[in-house]
Amino acid sequence: MIKRALISVYDKTGIVEFAKELHKLGVEIIATGGTTKLLNEYEIPAKHISDVTKFPEILGGRVKTEHPKLIGGILALRDKEEHMKDLKKLGIKPVDMVISNLYPFEEVTSEIKVDLAEALENIDIGGPNMIRAAAKNFENVVVIVDPDRYDQVLEELKKNGDLSIETRSRLAIEAFKATAKYDWVIHKFLETQKLSSEDFPETLNLRYKKIKDLRYGENPHQKAAFYKELELNKPSVVNAKQLWGKELSWTNVLDLNTALELVKEFEEPSVAIIKHTSPCGVACGSTLFDAFEKAYASDPISAFGGVLSTNRKIDLNIAKRMALAHFDCIIAPEIDEDALEALKGRKSLRILKTGELSHKHSKHLDIVNVVGGLLVQEHNSNPVRDNFRVVTKTKPSSKEMKSLKFAWKVAKYVKSNAIVLAKDKRTVGIGLGQTSRVGAAKIAIEKAGKEAKNSVMASDGFFPFRDSIDEAAKVGVKAIIQPGGSIRDKEVVDAANEHGISMVFTGIRCFRH
Repeated sequence: MIKRALISVYDKTGIVEFAKELHKLGVEIIATGGTTKLLNEYEIPAKHISDVTKFPEILGGRVKTEHPKLIGGILALRDKEEHMKDLKKLGIKPVDMVISNLYPFEEVTSEIKVDLAEALENIDIGGPNMIRAAAKNFENVVVIVDPDRYDQVLEELKKNGDLSIETRSRLAIEAFKATAKYDWVIHKFLETQKLSSEDFPETLNLRYKKIKDLRYGENPHQKAAFYKELELNKPSVVNAKQLWGKELSWTNVLDLNTALELVKEFEEPSVAIIKHTSPCGVACGSTLFDAFEKAYASDPISAFGGVLSTNRKIDLNIAKRMALAHFDCIIAPEIDEDALEALKGRKSLRILKTGELSHKHSKHLDIVNVVGGLLVQEHNSNPVRDNFRVVTKTKPSSKEMKSLKFAWKVAKYVKSNAIVLAKDKRTVGIGLGQTSRVGAAKIAIEKAGKEAKNSVMASDGFFPFRDSIDEAAKVGVKAIIQPGGSIRDKEVVDAANEHGISMVFTGIRCFRH
């Protein structure tokens, strides 16, 4: 039987109606300050916890429920004679129900410029203690942490006069899940504040929430689901809103992620077209329309059935142009209503919006699953540095250097071995996924055709031999950017000097496997 309930809620959604029904059922209510005041305003009898503990809330409310007269009343086992004698001797009444939810730590810390002191102040102490105590003793104490459960609990109480052990256990599991998530969010936030120097902890705890089941995995016979990292709030595929089209597949999500992260690299209007997780066309332009035309022209054959991303809003003008091509998915920060209607001609096209993008990549870890384990590394967030070094007699022009940096950013998203040919901040040929670098160079050159002349070349790793330089020279490549670091660097630089090609060393590579 529920005779006495303790209410301490930050989120007061539905609590007045719930408490009113509990009172009608003859349940005595005790509550913390703000909750007591609210219930009394609605003429619901509720004792302040200080009237029960005979001890005031102190430290501005930091200490209010941590008292034996409350915790003892929650934890006491009703069928244990010793426990009940202790309660009687100390004048403690049992608490049969705990309704509590916690300070909004996750909401507060989702703000980009949250102050550490403010975040710490929103760490609930008494709430988790009460919830865990009630959940531990669920056979005797009902614990409710979710306002959505109020109606279900009332319905069962009115029907049966009490709650079944199945309901009690279900609510207890939900309570432990809530406190576990709460502690996890706090842990992750403090970790990002660099309060610990441990970049890779001895034990890696991961928490993700399932967003949806996917249509299928990498192949139709494989089942798949999409999960979200709990504390991730930035614009991303996982937080994007799907505006149109059928359910996403595994490969759609992978391609969308690559496409979106690539256009974040650029501040000017940019478009990326991705196929099988690698770019097949990328461009920056004076307008988004201009960028689209250049990106699509890079490899229109590979673009068929690909995924397209933009870093600017899609308006009706460009939507009409995009509708003439065949894409599986389109993702953008925003899409005008009339543009969306223009793109809905193909039912199989998926359209997503992310909200305004940031050009700064947040720090996070890349995690790859292998059988029985995980590989974890820092995300490759900044491949473009200011200390690039020109190593040839011929120096790249200012225009060529801009194209080199553009090509280098694109190479970061191309599967290794990767070669990118670019001109005027647009790709003209991309070679990827080859077991030899010269093989990737030949594919990029073949893709570029006549556009290879006067282009620049980016390589995600160093050149082990001069053969790729010789191939580039044959088609008129003017400048090359690469990490450097090969034992044959001198041979490669000599080849560039021999052909009058300028070469830049980055001092950093950007493999993507």
